[in-house]
Order: sequence, then C-alpha cells, then structure tokens
Amino acid sequence: QVQLAESGGGLVQAGNSLRLSCAVSGPTSSSYARGWFRQAPGKERDFVAAINWNTGYHLYADSVKGRFTISRDNAKNTVYLQMNSLKPEDTAVYYCAVGGTYGRYTVPKDTPQYDYWGQGTQVTVSS
Repeated sequence: QVQLAESGGGLVQAGNSLRLSCAVSGPTSSSYARGWFRQAPGKERDFVAAINWNTGYHLYADSVKGRFTISRDNAKNTVYLQMNSLKPEDTAVYYCAVGGTYGRYTVPKDTPQYDYWGQGTQVTVSS
C-alpha cells in the first residue's frame, strides 16, 4: 500500500520561505508523477506543481511560477516543494500526490489523475 507523509508546513510572514517534504513509501513505479496541490477554505483543490519521477520533467501553476521549485530525491523517495517569496494568497492546506504519467515529458495536472494522496500540511502566510 502506498503511503505519503507530508511535513514542513507552518506559519510565516509574507516574503519568507518554507520547504515542504513528502516521503512516499510502498510499491510505486518510477514512471509515476509526484504532484503538489493546495486547497484554501471554501475553494477547490488546485494544482501547484508536479514532477515526472523518471525524467525530472516538471510543471508549475502560473500563480507560483518563479517562486516555487519542485525537486526529488530518488534515493529517499521524497519530493520537495521549496516555496519562496510567499504571499498571503498562498495560504492553504498543501497535499502531495502520486499518479501515473503518460510520457517522458509530461505530468498530470488534474486531481482525478492522481491515485494516492497525503493527509495535507497547513501553510499560513501572514501579511
């Protein structure tokens, strides 16, 4: 059974940084994608970033491009989300997820394309 454990959330002031981690255990294929999503109160769960575990190809939502960086440690089976220049609108519960990929240079962006989800970690950015 695949399990995901997020960590690294917290309360920070605008302009500061946080790094989220997501350790994945269980039977996962190297062809799977790892994604980060976020959900603010009363809103839908939105795509933030994803990385192709095999090739390292990655994709970002426009709202975080240039501020967030997704990376992976294959040996630790862990995916990271470095979040810089945080804004109050980044406040949300952040979820990591594991899903299938359909090519070397592609990653899924929609929640139904992900099969496994973590419990989420709260990120709060104060102004």
